[in-house]
Amino acid sequence: MKKHLLALSAAAVLLAPQAVGAEGFSINEWSAEGFAMGGARMFAENDAANMAYNPASLTKIKGEVAKISATYISPHGKYKTYGVPDPNGGTVQGTDSREFSHGHNRVHPAWAPGSYYVKQVNEKEWFGFGAYSRFGNSCQFEPGSIPGANNTSSKINGMSIGMNYARKLDSKWSASVGAEVNYAWLQIDKTKPFDLTTKAQIEGESYALGWNAAVNYAFDDKNEMGVVYRSAVNHSMEANVRENLISKMYGLPDGSITDAYGCVTLPESVMIGYGHKFNDKTRVELNGTWTRWSRFDRFDMTLSGPNVPGVISPSTRDWKDGWRYAIGVEHKLSDKYSLLAGIAYDESSIPDYPEIGADFMVPTGTRTTFTIGTQYHDDKQTLALAIGYMKVGDLNIAGSVNPESHDPYHHAKMYDSYTKLVSISYQYNF
Repeated sequence: MKKHLLALSAAAVLLAPQAVGAEGFSINEWSAEGFAMGGARMFAENDAANMAYNPASLTKIKGEVAKISATYISPHGKYKTYGVPDPNGGTVQGTDSREFSHGHNRVHPAWAPGSYYVKQVNEKEWFGFGAYSRFGNSCQFEPGSIPGANNTSSKINGMSIGMNYARKLDSKWSASVGAEVNYAWLQIDKTKPFDLTTKAQIEGESYALGWNAAVNYAFDDKNEMGVVYRSAVNHSMEANVRENLISKMYGLPDGSITDAYGCVTLPESVMIGYGHKFNDKTRVELNGTWTRWSRFDRFDMTLSGPNVPGVISPSTRDWKDGWRYAIGVEHKLSDKYSLLAGIAYDESSIPDYPEIGADFMVPTGTRTTFTIGTQYHDDKQTLALAIGYMKVGDLNIAGSVNPESHDPYHHAKMYDSYTKLVSISYQYNF
């Protein structure tokens, strides 16, 4: 089977809940400066990363600039499961309050890259190109553990490759339109609890198209507002399945299921921002991003193989729409050095227990991120470095009463979760 596959939707292939687009997969770390300001960086002067944060602000760039960035993301967390599964089959034993197992999300770091190029064509027109991550995840549990049937290891990488045209309409208005190719890759591993020989793996990649539009309005020299809309992206998926876990679940011979197919939509979003300059040295930005996570009400996969004409795997999500709020401050210490700081809060869009919708693929609740950074800049280049700490809220997960299925526990809880982040950016002005 050719590996032109949908990555972000493929997590549902093994009867796993949807692994795409939950707030745990939303990436906003597109440059060190933007990360340092909590993601509230819609009105930066002469910054090529405006391609990601607000394409309408490409009109703030002078001449020709190029930028690269990378953010190191290291998630941590602990879990408990409740209700005692029978390794030989049968139903979950005990009550929903009886703790059976505990462990932690093993350190499984990832990188969020970004690269941008912007050219000013004339006094009114700009073109920009960018490649950056909008969705992604990295998570790992012990093979053979209770969560391992739902997720032993998941690596979800996404990249948006886009081009934007921006125009300064007059002294107050600027606008931009753009298109993107959304690339996604996924590898998911699962193992049955107490049995390392019963396992499954899926790997895939896919491409899909999306678009965006943005507009800025300057009230005066000190106050500005902007709106950025990003469209939904519709993926279709074909995937290879290497397993004996799913066949056993359906009472089929090993190797019966080799392929899978399904569709998923990455949700649209709207970002609204406001920027205020106190003086030539200090400015502040506020923004809110609404994302339509409710698109993930359910996801059905068709599993197939040489002896299986089709097996439907329903997966109810019932996620809700959510907001991300951020505030960032930038202060020039001198002509060459600046200090940046920010804080951001992400609502959780995942239903909490006893609702169905949460799982070990997306082991996160609310997110509060504290960031600080510094920037060096001269006429030709800028270099920025930022660090951050993300406090992740608890998540309660509904399980299954049948240990032969993918969730052999009554319910589970993720707690004491946090993420460490470090980001670096370099820009060159031609």
